Amino acid sequence: MENFDRKKHWENIYQTKELKDVSWFQPKPETSLNFFRQFAIPTSAKVIDVGGGDSLLADHLLALGYEDITVLDISEAAVERAKQRLSEKADKVKWLVADVSDFNPTVKYDFGHDRAAFHFLTDEDEINKYVKTACENINPDGIVVIGTFSELGPKKCSGIEIRQYTAESLSEVFQHGFEKLSCFTTDHTTPFDTVQNFVFCSFRKSLKN
Repeated sequence: MENFDRKKHWENIYQTKELKDVSWFQPKPETSLNFFRQFAIPTSAKVIDVGGGDSLLADHLLALGYEDITVLDISEAAVERAKQRLSEKADKVKWLVADVSDFNPTVKYDFGHDRAAFHFLTDEDEINKYVKTACENINPDGIVVIGTFSELGPKKCSGIEIRQYTAESLSEVFQHGFEKLSCFTTDHTTPFDTVQNFVFCSFRKSLKN
């Protein structure tokens, strides 16, 4: 897939499919929201949702009073759809259109969330760049949550091969600069009534870095 245009692919997805017609759709991202409760993330925390697209996490975080939310996605179409949905509330969110494998943050974050974006990175250099960027741009004692397809999950999504993880392999990727807090697997039921198994791991940025 040397000539694969990742941005073009995702722009096409978001231009041709409705929100409820994509496999990752969740009316309420309960698993993700639970991390905010579990770690008592203050509403003043700088939060970034990597690959957030037009998911509803930002909507729910705004409803909970979070004041500093950034949504990063490769697709401008996804971001525009989210803005239209949120209407005037969209101004309360910072929107960034960029490929996470080539993302250079200008601020540091307290909480990083990534559900189903990281597993699309299959190139070792891109994976290493992602981890390096996270390590350099998550504040000391900050939290990172990563959710990917597990070894029991799909091997492809939206026609693209993904990289499956176990709790152990995902923890190993983030072992430099982060301390593992917890990992678990959970099933996501798609709008088409199929089941996808995810592994979620949470990490705390090491104070040594």
